[in-house]
Amino acid sequence: MSRGPAPIKVMIVDEHAVVRSGLSAFLSAYDDLELVAEASGGEEAVRTCPDVRPDVVLMDLVMPGMDGAAATAAIREVCPEIRVIALTSFPEENLVQAALKAGAIGYLLKNVSADELAEAIRSAHAGRPTLAPEAAQVLIDRTTAPPKPGEDLTPREREVLALMVEGLTNDAIAKRLVVSLSTAKFHVSSILMKLEVATRTEAVALALQEGVLD
Repeated sequence: MSRGPAPIKVMIVDEHAVVRSGLSAFLSAYDDLELVAEASGGEEAVRTCPDVRPDVVLMDLVMPGMDGAAATAAIREVCPEIRVIALTSFPEENLVQAALKAGAIGYLLKNVSADELAEAIRSAHAGRPTLAPEAAQVLIDRTTAPPKPGEDLTPREREVLALMVEGLTNDAIAKRLVVSLSTAKFHVSSILMKLEVATRTEAVALALQEGVLD
């Protein structure tokens, strides 16, 4: 009698023992999933993965020391065949982007149901991504959000704007940057157009208010 496919080997990375225990219990309920290792932090996970070679890692993101995104990137560099699912309580944009940039194939929140998590593990093992609706919405909002004022300024225009904030005239800006007066005026006009303001005073006020030069 032929045996079925080998179970998917899963590793849990979370600083909280109670979370690891709960996930371990959840995995035991599925015949096609097998817990092969646990780690309480990013450094431990990176050390452990090459030895146990899990198929899928459930990675918490907010941990002391090496965080989940850094651990994901390190694991993927050493063992690129390992799939990582970020499993966290937080749908913040910076965490979503950091996890996906690091190579995570999935991003789920810890309030996900057992069956949804099991299916996400199977999908990850098959190379298919899974995103929590909250994480997907964060990415959509980021893509569709209007650009911040000044995002399209060139490095030279930012330099000119900084001198405008200092109160320098066009002539003074030209001398400071060692360019012609016409070039300085061109940069100032371009800055006003891109910031959608009519005067230098408005440009300076907007730059300070919106942190354009931060």
